[in-house]
Amino acid sequence: MIKINLLPYREKAKKDTFMRQVSILAGSFVLFILLLVWVQIWIKSSISNLETQIKESETTLASLDKKIGDLDKFKNEKKELEEKLGVIATLEENRLAPVKTLDSLAMLVPPKDIWLVKINQKGDKIDIEGIGRDNIVVADFMKSVEKFEPIKSVDLISSKKTEIAENTLQQFNFSCVLKKGF
Repeated sequence: MIKINLLPYREKAKKDTFMRQVSILAGSFVLFILLLVWVQIWIKSSISNLETQIKESETTLASLDKKIGDLDKFKNEKKELEEKLGVIATLEENRLAPVKTLDSLAMLVPPKDIWLVKINQKGDKIDIEGIGRDNIVVADFMKSVEKFEPIKSVDLISSKKTEIAENTLQQFNFSCVLKKGF
């Protein structure tokens, strides 16, 4: 005898398979949604942390900018002071230069033949006035002044005879140009 099962077992298996697939699909969908929510929360947390770091960095940057401004101010003040010290050092070096020049110039004067009356310096020009025994002594004095290291050139302005205490002497006036750096 042939047995026939009238229960719909294939339909039940199909229904069970379908339900299993739907529950897997629904579970996967829920798991996917939960994963998206977790990723969203993680990204927001990262953004919040980065914004906090940015604010802290901006605060630090502002304080460093202030320090840099102070540093630039100090550098400018230091530069100004160094320039002033340089000027003072230059003045200190050149302070004795005119004295040494005049002292050396005085050494060129023949003691019994020439008497200097006036020496005047304006910039790089020196005017010398004096009285000499005669023209030859005055000419020799001009040549020795012209050979003097700081002097660039000597120009005779005037030379005339004059009477002093019944002696005929030569009154002279000449101009000298100093070399640069003296």
